[in-house]
Amino acid sequence: MSPLHGETLAVPGGRIYFEVRGEGPFLLLIGGGNSDAAVFKRLADVLAGSHRVVTYDPRGNSRSVLDGPPVDQRVEQHADDAYRLIEHLADPDEPVYVFGSCSGGLTALKLTIRHPARVRSVVAHEPPVLSLLPDAEQHLALLDDIRETYLREGMTPALTKLQALHGGRPAPALPEAHNNTDFFLTHFLRPFARFVPDLAALKEVADKVVWAGGHASREDLVHRPTALLAGRLGREVELFPGGHVGYARYPADFAEQLVEVLTPAVDAVDSWPGSTGGRQ
Repeated sequence: MSPLHGETLAVPGGRIYFEVRGEGPFLLLIGGGNSDAAVFKRLADVLAGSHRVVTYDPRGNSRSVLDGPPVDQRVEQHADDAYRLIEHLADPDEPVYVFGSCSGGLTALKLTIRHPARVRSVVAHEPPVLSLLPDAEQHLALLDDIRETYLREGMTPALTKLQALHGGRPAPALPEAHNNTDFFLTHFLRPFARFVPDLAALKEVADKVVWAGGHASREDLVHRPTALLAGRLGREVELFPGGHVGYARYPADFAEQLVEVLTPAVDAVDSWPGSTGGRQ
């Protein structure tokens, strides 16, 4: 299934490229890191059978161009972009469903805190709130070193050090319209890793948030903040198929579970074409 259309929306400081598929309840998918809308194509194609699915390139990535030179990114600005997309595309006062993965989970959480009336429910999939961990100083120093290594030695040594977030394995290769790794390492990784959500405000919207992670990544550093936050808020972690990017590898199974946790069981889709039951 191809997107119904791909357009851009003017926002302060740039333009946001977005795609819309399907009809039904509004579901916004927010990618992380150097990802763009392409990372969700297979997942969105499945979800479009029951939802109006919106995907987009986060500002500075691929087709979402900045008006000026690249600058360090802020979660608050990315959350504002997501809100502007909702205001542009959703019906007035329509609460929407949101899925955010990795740094997209940080954006989704900030969006929900700022605009709780606009978000019906949100799945935060392994948001990397490393600053909350007991050994945060060590991990934040690593991310600083990764950026400096990239600027000093180049891409390969930096990405080798980044493997520490994924259990010593290379970060998963993902589809993308353009290669955004330079922007990610230079202007994205460090400031997003230092973002800490307002825990008091997060508690106020706790009933809207589903904390999620991957079956295959639950022992990795990138999963630890999810378990910590869920525990602090008295919630369980919903484990999804695959690892940190299971939505790209197991789109049918992931879509089925995503609908189940976002909506009441009576509204969930009974069957999903292509589902294999894979959970690893």
